[in-house]
Amino acid sequence: MTTPRIAIIGAGPGGLLCARVLQRHGIEVAVYDADASVGARDAGGTLDLKADSGQIALEDAGLLAEFRALARPEGQAKTRLDQHGTVLVAYVPEEHDEAANEIDRGQLRALLAAHLAAGTVRWGHKLHVATPLGGGVHRLEFANGAVAEADLLIGADGAWSRVRPLLTGATPDYSGISFLDARFDDVDVRHPRIAKLVGDGHMFASDNAGRALIGQRNSNGHVRGYVALRTGLDWCADLDLDDRVAVQRFLRAEFAGWSDDLMPFITDGDGGFVNRPIHALPAPLAWEHRPGVTLLGDAAHLMSPWGGFGVNLAMLDGAELARAIAEEATVDEAVIRYEKVMFPRAGEHAVGANEAMERFFATKEFDPADVPDTAEEHRASMAAAAEYRRLNPAVTTWTLRFRTPSGERRSALVLGTGGTAGTLDGVALEECELAGDDLRFTAKLTSPFPVKVTCTASIDGDRMTGKAKAAMMSIAFTGTRGAAS
Repeated sequence: MTTPRIAIIGAGPGGLLCARVLQRHGIEVAVYDADASVGARDAGGTLDLKADSGQIALEDAGLLAEFRALARPEGQAKTRLDQHGTVLVAYVPEEHDEAANEIDRGQLRALLAAHLAAGTVRWGHKLHVATPLGGGVHRLEFANGAVAEADLLIGADGAWSRVRPLLTGATPDYSGISFLDARFDDVDVRHPRIAKLVGDGHMFASDNAGRALIGQRNSNGHVRGYVALRTGLDWCADLDLDDRVAVQRFLRAEFAGWSDDLMPFITDGDGGFVNRPIHALPAPLAWEHRPGVTLLGDAAHLMSPWGGFGVNLAMLDGAELARAIAEEATVDEAVIRYEKVMFPRAGEHAVGANEAMERFFATKEFDPADVPDTAEEHRASMAAAAEYRRLNPAVTTWTLRFRTPSGERRSALVLGTGGTAGTLDGVALEECELAGDDLRFTAKLTSPFPVKVTCTASIDGDRMTGKAKAAMMSIAFTGTRGAAS
């Protein structure tokens, strides 16, 4: 594959993950995001990264250990209450349960951004318009006046994607549910009632009449609260959301009859409320393949937050798309391969997530059968992760340093499980064999001039030493496991 110009619009978890995996394969990429910096705005609450999707993507990115250092396994705990504060169902994770470890969205975004090559993310670049130029090439015009062209445009720009209209006329629909976002700081000291209700993980309270209170434990003593209502999209048209007292008065009336023990979610927040109407794209959603452009994450399959599948699928999308780009002969073939898998998977999860939220906010008697069996979900996720890795083996990335007459040259070597296939700087190896600790592969280099080399090396833990032989010369090289920082 000739080196394509790849542009990712959106530096959320999916876009950043895709860029990280591409760079591990030695493929250059540019990421554009409207934010001024990685921490320029509130990134949102906590995320559960699932063993069979989000954690697989992090493994492909070489960041699973870094994720686990930040993650909160205890955050998988869940409690379901009725409006009177009665506990209906509770789940406490076992000691070694890591099937859906929690991490703050901001922490995840910062982790991924920190492990990209310097300058990869162009902050302060809000896409204004993307124009097809023919042959799969797109011209990108940004609100700050910058202009770029891309051979592959990847829309990872969320619910209101500017890239999506290039592929489909589908737009998000309002679900009939709105969340009011509230924040509680230093909860164990300042908000002990909230801390007790939420515990280490999540609390869900519902009256089975379209109203709910939800609490999520975040890191550093924070809890994110959500006051949720089945209501019209314009429910707050006559209410000033900046008037905290007026909003609290309105919500106290809406939640009349609820236990006073639950009212701190309405009355005790630090700061005001943020209205977050829940939208979703039609599901399942697919489009006719078009050269040079595709979507991932919410841009491709925005769904309800129920089940936490959105970010997990976004990250798996990013990993699989990057892997396909590295392995296929053309970006067009890579996108076709990626979309063939993504469409049915995303459609199934989106339909399930949207139906699950609808059941939760339905007006009916509580039915324990509607509450997911979390322990069984975790066992299924671990089994699915093992099966995924059987079918899609993990790769190992090496940074090679060749001692050329003109100085050191670095290359990215990616080996599949078993060492029988791989890439060097994104170009597929012609021959590859790993026997014990002895590696032999043949590759075609294109820079500084076209040449075919045969490399032999000995591996010792996370290091390798070897020689690269071409028709007229032989040079030594060393390697270290992992992508170059």
